[in-house]
Amino acid sequence: MSFGLARGRQLDVTGVGLTLDDLPPLPDSVLEDPPSAWIDPRAWFPCPDHPFELEIGSGKGAFLVQTAGERPGVNYLGIEYAHEFYEYTADRIRRHALTNIRVLNADASAFVQFRVPSAIVDVLHLYFPDPWPKSRHHKRRMIQDSFLEQAHRIIRPGGELRIVTDHPDYWAWMEAHFDRWCAPDRQGARFDREPFTEAHTAGESGELVGSNFERKYRREGRPFHAAVLRKPM
Repeated sequence: MSFGLARGRQLDVTGVGLTLDDLPPLPDSVLEDPPSAWIDPRAWFPCPDHPFELEIGSGKGAFLVQTAGERPGVNYLGIEYAHEFYEYTADRIRRHALTNIRVLNADASAFVQFRVPSAIVDVLHLYFPDPWPKSRHHKRRMIQDSFLEQAHRIIRPGGELRIVTDHPDYWAWMEAHFDRWCAPDRQGARFDREPFTEAHTAGESGELVGSNFERKYRREGRPFHAAVLRKPM
């Protein structure tokens, strides 16, 4: 176990964690018939009719644990690519006995593109994504036109995409994308851009969401940038 997350303790993801092995394989018809590959993750919860929110890059799960504990009437799915963080977070959620969270160990871009049905997500959370600072790696950044297209598809009318980053170059990249997707004077703009209001989980003065990454970067004195993109009704 790397990162020293478990400190030798056996992690148990039972009832909380899922991997790609738990999902049916992609059908051969996925490109011609995208809905044939959809899986409704709301069915993974005891109360599937509750509002559904999705966090990309859940890390150690601080945001998920806090927000789900305070809002038992909302279901949360965290997607985490790093297996060590996935196991740690799922075990943490299990120990807190939070039945309104599930954690998936998968590539979030692929899951959103191929697996998530249209218009089911109330809020899509993207906090402190990897900035991939080298130019040759920019194609790996989560914020791309293709991702915003899929985000617009899976978010319900009136729902929102909430974004926070500490990286100024990535923020400039995001702003350029927001201009294409949100500018009211451009034909085809898909989102309304709104100010970012701090989450109810923000525990310390000046926090935005109260995640582990935010608290680490705040101690380092990094400035934060944030936005909300709302899908019009």
